[in-house]
Amino acid sequence: MASKLDQEEKDLLESYENDEWVSVMNPSDIAEYTAAAKNTFRKDKRVNIRMTEMDLELLQERALIEGLPYQVLVSSILHKYVTGRLVEKGA
Repeated sequence: MASKLDQEEKDLLESYENDEWVSVMNPSDIAEYTAAAKNTFRKDKRVNIRMTEMDLELLQERALIEGLPYQVLVSSILHKYVTGRLVEKGA
């Protein structure tokens, strides 16, 4: 199954493929970047929300289409919203 990349991911992939990246050799920088990467994906807070049964079913349906758990879809949507990257369709 082909993965769908957003524009930022496409730009990063293109940059990498064009050899625009430089390896970091300083051990302290490597440790700092490693910690930042781990913290990016650490999910240490839980959130309980109430929603209509219909909204939950639609979320689960959309997640199934996207091929991921609905909790991951909800987390992704919220992350894009709070970082200003969630855009309206047709915008």
